[in-house]
Amino acid sequence: MIAFLRGRILDKQPNRIVVDVQGVGYEVHVPLSTYYDAGDAGMEVSLRIHTHVREDALQLYGFLTALEQQLFERLIATSGIGPRLAVAVLSGIEPNELVAAVQRADVARLTAIPGIGRKTAERIVLELKDRLAHLVAPVGAAAPAAAPPGERLRDDLLSALLNLGYHRAIAEKAVDATLATNGAPTFERALKAALRELMR
Repeated sequence: MIAFLRGRILDKQPNRIVVDVQGVGYEVHVPLSTYYDAGDAGMEVSLRIHTHVREDALQLYGFLTALEQQLFERLIATSGIGPRLAVAVLSGIEPNELVAAVQRADVARLTAIPGIGRKTAERIVLELKDRLAHLVAPVGAAAPAAAPPGERLRDDLLSALLNLGYHRAIAEKAVDATLATNGAPTFERALKAALRELMR
């Protein structure tokens, strides 16, 4: 099994990086957090790898931090969550915030992640709460400042559109136009409006 890759970034797209390791290109699926922080094409990158084997495919999932990989592996051990949905979860929420949301049983925050419904969010809380206990920051540690609601909505919308395959510049333009004309809509209404904007 492949557990680690170090090489040069040959190609980079949202949720996918091709790493050139001494002339061999490895396609690695990554969450948006890793995509943003991995560097640009031509730069060297080191990724922790989870090798996912199915009857018809062998897929690599890569992470810059141990916490991301641990969360991914715990998510795919949850019933009903496969690797693609686990990547979507990590793309829609920061790792430390995910741990905190599970510990607080904050189903509302989890359902704000694109692709996560209420039942799936409740299952994540139920199955992961005890298994993430050792990943929680010590009691009394300063919690990260929450992003303003409007900024969080923009980030969630952008994440959803990138996961659907839209280029970042086009997605940002659609999200900004949507938020400028729709005030403070719910995530679902804003996403529909952004998709309509993209169809123009």
